[in-house]
Amino acid sequence: MSDALIEGKKLTKRFEDFVAVDGIDFRVEPGEAFGFLGPNGAGKTSTMRMISCVSPVTDGELRVLGMNPATQGSEIRARLGAVPQEDTLDLELTVRENLLIYGRYFGLARPVIRERADELMSFVQLTDRSGDRVDELSGGMKRRLTIARALINRPELVLLDEPTTGLDPQARHLVWERLYQLKRQGVTLVLTTHYMDEAEQLCDRLVIMDGGLIVAEGSPRQLIDQHSTREVVELRFDADDDRAKALALISRTDVPHENLADRILIYTADGETEVEQLGRSGVHPETVLVRRSSLEDVFLRLTGRTLEE
Repeated sequence: MSDALIEGKKLTKRFEDFVAVDGIDFRVEPGEAFGFLGPNGAGKTSTMRMISCVSPVTDGELRVLGMNPATQGSEIRARLGAVPQEDTLDLELTVRENLLIYGRYFGLARPVIRERADELMSFVQLTDRSGDRVDELSGGMKRRLTIARALINRPELVLLDEPTTGLDPQARHLVWERLYQLKRQGVTLVLTTHYMDEAEQLCDRLVIMDGGLIVAEGSPRQLIDQHSTREVVELRFDADDDRAKALALISRTDVPHENLADRILIYTADGETEVEQLGRSGVHPETVLVRRSSLEDVFLRLTGRTLEE
């Protein structure tokens, strides 16, 4: 094993006959933001639970902070910050009390915990709600408090499992801003997500998972360059006959495309030129959208499915 903060080799997780993680290799370097991108059931959470030392490895090799989770789990957990998929806050306690009590789990002195609690409430913009009970908070506030709680021991590695699932766009962007600040401070972030924009915003490098396997790895830009085109044209049709005619015409060309339930995607280097050529060929969609290619397109081209499926 190397000096990577996390490294897995042939990492496998089975639940009886079901293989949740199927022999994957990956490594996370100090100071980077690393992501596991994929749909529900891809194996992301099972991988994170092994990294956080709450689920044993079935097969393969895993090192976290240079240690073996099987024999040094308590030492690893003491140096981690973990943000689970579901908030596990004590709803009957106040915002500040949640931080104070959690800090005691790490054996920190009370004055240290009080100081850090104040710093973290400021960091996640909850100082003015410090005396409010958690059950009075919005979903976004609860998520920010869960992140603050994970930082009480000043971890060198923070694990975030679907950090913004269920949040509205404004709350998601505020969480992203806090995580980006952590990244700038040198904290290593590892997150799972099925949001392509979240992965593009936060991750220096990521792997795309599907069916327990890693199907691609690289930076967001590298993955788009390697597995998609510069632009994508989205065509939507009001009439089924028009859609069928357009699909038949597109299928006779060499242009890469995908036929989805609600739209046709055309992968191209120049979307406007492609639209003009389609118009000259008699293709007239109800709506046309030319956009830049994204990680969603990478996943679709690699697996034939969208991330939401």
